[in-house]
Amino acid sequence: MVLANGSLSSRSSGKGEIRKNIINADLLDCIIAMLTQLFYTTQIPVSLWFIAKNKKQKGNTLFIDARKMGRMEDAKGFCAVVTTQEITKQDYILTPGRYVGIEEQEDGEPLEEKMGRLTAELSELFVKSHELEDEIRKRLGAIGYEL
Repeated sequence: MVLANGSLSSRSSGKGEIRKNIINADLLDCIIAMLTQLFYTTQIPVSLWFIAKNKKQKGNTLFIDARKMGRMEDAKGFCAVVTTQEITKQDYILTPGRYVGIEEQEDGEPLEEKMGRLTAELSELFVKSHELEDEIRKRLGAIGYEL
């Protein structure tokens, strides 16, 4: 089925109850969130729902976030296989982004260099913190409040 993304999480018109019944009957095989403006005649974002009576992976549902278009990979930010129990814990909300996680960002900086830079910055912040503590103590002392 092709449905508007509102059907993934809306509770109006009994949609939440419908989702709950579909999940509890173990009918939902896969949901794919499609990119915005997929259809020429509407700008409404849609999702593809794959429903099957005899799923191959009983108790699991595959979520794919294809809003940015990509190739099929088992990577964070793209897809995830989720158990029925996990969906139940999420109150039957079927938004793929909730399950697929955040894609890993590559910043190009080697770990050793990044950690060296970050620890140096932290060291500077600790020095500044001590300077500020001393200044606060002096000012409180000047008005009669000692720490």
